Amino acid sequence: MTTKDKILKSALKLFSQKGYLGTTTKEIAKEARVAEVTLFRYFISKENLFIDVLKSQSFLPTLKELIPKIKNMEYKKALDVVARYYVNLLKKKKDLICIMHTEIFQYPDEIKAIHSKIIHEVSVVFASYLDNLKHRRILKKELDTSYASMAYFGMLFNLFIKKEILKRRINFKKALQTYVDIFYEGTRRIK
Repeated sequence: MTTKDKILKSALKLFSQKGYLGTTTKEIAKEARVAEVTLFRYFISKENLFIDVLKSQSFLPTLKELIPKIKNMEYKKALDVVARYYVNLLKKKKDLICIMHTEIFQYPDEIKAIHSKIIHEVSVVFASYLDNLKHRRILKKELDTSYASMAYFGMLFNLFIKKEILKRRINFKKALQTYVDIFYEGTRRIK
């Protein structure tokens, strides 16, 4: 593992436990077993380090890998695959997500902008996949794929929050399938 990777891994661990605001670069350097000056050779500020951590935890690379695999898959099955990958990633990042939702309004503007951009990019990539289906006459021709993409990930994120953060008693498998069914029925073209 490279020095940069050790720093990123340590930063993720501490940001997930203590938050961006509660973590110091000194603590990150200690956790990574490097001098603080070494940390600053790789990242000019704690803010830049946090931005790199956020980028490394995004669903975007996974989604970009999935799109070619689901491109010719039956639409409903493809929705299910995307949903499962997305929710599994959220579960793995649960601590970081929880801390971020607590602190987000206190973050510097640049971090808020990067966070928003990452979410937007995921939505754009999925909307592009939906556009492809629309052109193939699988989806309704009047469907706004940008809004549909935001709605899909919004539904899934809401389910994750209810089950994993708020600890609601939910049959997760049934709820996930219901969300996929609702989205499928609302977007598919009926012949």
